[in-house]
This record gives sequence, C-alpha cells and structure tokens, in this order.
Amino acid sequence: MTGRTRRPPTGAAVLQPQITSAISEAVLDELAERGYGRLSMEAVARRAGVGKSALYRRWPRKQDMVLAVLSQMSVPLAEFPDTGSLRGDLIAGLAAIRDWLTHPRFVLILPDLTAEAARNPVLAEAIQDTIGTPRRQLGSAALHRAVERGELPADLNLELALDLLAAPIHWRLNVRQAPIEPGYLEALADHLMRALGATEHH
Repeated sequence: MTGRTRRPPTGAAVLQPQITSAISEAVLDELAERGYGRLSMEAVARRAGVGKSALYRRWPRKQDMVLAVLSQMSVPLAEFPDTGSLRGDLIAGLAAIRDWLTHPRFVLILPDLTAEAARNPVLAEAIQDTIGTPRRQLGSAALHRAVERGELPADLNLELALDLLAAPIHWRLNVRQAPIEPGYLEALADHLMRALGATEHH
C-alpha cells in the first residue's frame, strides 16, 4: 500500500515507531526521576512531545505503558548467549545480569519499582508476567542446553538453579552495595557450577 492510497489515520492511528521510541525514552526518564507512584501519563506525553492520545492508543493505562517499556528493555538483556559450554554461558549470563542491575537508569528505577510492587499485588503480578517470567525462561534455555550437553544432571532443580544465578549479583550490588571486581563473575560461575552439580564436559 503506497502513501497515496493510504487513508488519513482515524481513531486507530498508525503507531509510528519513532513516536513509540520517544515515549519509551520519556517513560524511562520519568521513572528514573519521579518513580512509579508519581509518574503520570500527562508528564510522559509532555516529555515525549506528543498528545496523551498517542499514549492511550498504545496502552490503556499507566501500568501497561510502564511494563511494556521496561520489558522491552529488560527481557532481551537476560538472554544467555550459547557459548558452547556451561561455564561460558554462565559467565556471559552473569555479566548480562550485572549490566542490567548497573544500567544507569535501572539503578534508579528497579529499587523504586520493587518497593512499589511490595505495596501493590496487581503490579507485582504484572511485573512477574512481563519481566520476571520471560527473563527466567531465557535463563532456563541456557540450563537446558547444559543438561543436553551432559554438563548438568537431568534432574536439575531448575527453579532453585535460576534463583542461584541472579541472587548473588543482586545481593552484592543492591543489598551490600559492593562493587563487582575483576574476576568476580568467573569465580561466581565456578561456585555455581559446583553448586549445580556440573560435570566437566569434553
């Protein structure tokens, strides 16, 4: 369909990618500066330089908008590259978790969102559905690859294993406020392999 034959947009206007991108940036900036509780559709529209209708055409309410933007950014960052070995996958995956938790915007956004979710069960469930579960599925894929390669036991407790991957980095960065020093991820990967019952793969 060419531009000449396309009818002017009506209520279901074309969702232009550059506008969606501007809105996403505005959402992240508002979250980082004001937090979830004080964020409003009006402020996001104003920052993005669009009308509120541009937001409501994409998302019916604030929660949907915020989680769509955060999941679009957060979920791809959880992908464990297939390096061909469990240790390589773990180091790459742990580095991705570190990068997510130390991202300049997420450093400001995640603690606030976690606190908000503790007070708001509906938001907490939505965060799980749109961010937590998809990120864990990507981690699961890496662990399944290791089982198929014979590096991990077939009866691996997947849920516990996934908790073990993310928890040390979260604890170190967000609870202890300690840096991730050179060599830390490699040492952590080695500890995790022992904890998960990994075997040498040749």
